[in-house]
Amino acid sequence: MDSAIGPVNPSTNETCGMLAEGFDGPPMVMMPYTPPYYLELAEAAGFAKAKDLLAFRVDVAHGFGERFEKIVQRLTRGKDIKVRHVDAGGLDKAIAEVKEIYNSAWEKNWGFVPMSDAEFNDMAAAMKPVLKPEYLYFADVDGKPAAFVLLLPDLNIPLKAAHGSLTPLTLLPFLYRLYFKMRAGRMLTLGVKKEFRGRGLEMLLIKKGFEAGQKMKWVYGEMSWTLEDNTQINGVIEAIGGRVYRKYRVYEKKI
Repeated sequence: MDSAIGPVNPSTNETCGMLAEGFDGPPMVMMPYTPPYYLELAEAAGFAKAKDLLAFRVDVAHGFGERFEKIVQRLTRGKDIKVRHVDAGGLDKAIAEVKEIYNSAWEKNWGFVPMSDAEFNDMAAAMKPVLKPEYLYFADVDGKPAAFVLLLPDLNIPLKAAHGSLTPLTLLPFLYRLYFKMRAGRMLTLGVKKEFRGRGLEMLLIKKGFEAGQKMKWVYGEMSWTLEDNTQINGVIEAIGGRVYRKYRVYEKKI
C-alpha cells in the first residue's frame, strides 16, 4: 500500500467523509455528522483533501417545474420507457436488479468498489422494515431494467424524539413523528446503466422522486452524495433548483 484514503465505512457504498461545510442544521439519515475540529486533526496528521462529496437541498414543495416536465416528455417521447415501483413483497427480485444496475452505473466512479451479494442481502434485510412503494422506482427500457432511484425518509427525525432508544416511554413519540411529522427525506441513490445514459432517465426518476416526496408531504429533500467533479449530474440537480448545502471531505495521505 502506498496511501491511506478515508474515512469510508467500510467502502464508498456506505458513509464517507468528514463534514466540511454545513454545520448549521440537523444530520440527514445515513450521512456522517462530524464536528469541525476533526478536519483540523486530520490535516495536522498530514492528510490532505482527496475529494469533496456534495449534498444538495431541494425544496420538494415547489414541485419539479413545468420546464423540466417538458424536457422529460421530449426525451422520452416515442420510446418504450416505463416506470414502476417496488413493494416489500417484490423486494428480493428488486435487489438483484438494483445490484446489476448499481455496479454498472458506478463502475468508473472514483473510489468505487462493487457490492457483493452478501452486502446486497444485508442491505435488503435492513430495508424491508421501512420500505414503502414510494421509496424505490425502476425505469425499464424495452422491458429491461435500466435505472433506479431509492428514497429514504429522514429517520433521524423520529429517532431524535426517542432519545436514541425505543422504550415503552419513547415508542409513542417515535411513531408520532414517523407517521405524522416526517417532512424530509433523502434521495439516497440514483443509477443508470451506462448503455442507457443520455436518454432522460435521470430526469424522469428525479421527477418521480419529487412526486413521491410531495405525496408524503416532504417539505425538502436531500440529494446526496455526488462527487464534486461530476459536472453532469451536479448540473442536472442545480438546474431543477438544488443547491449545495453540505460538503463532506475525504482525505488522503501517502505512506
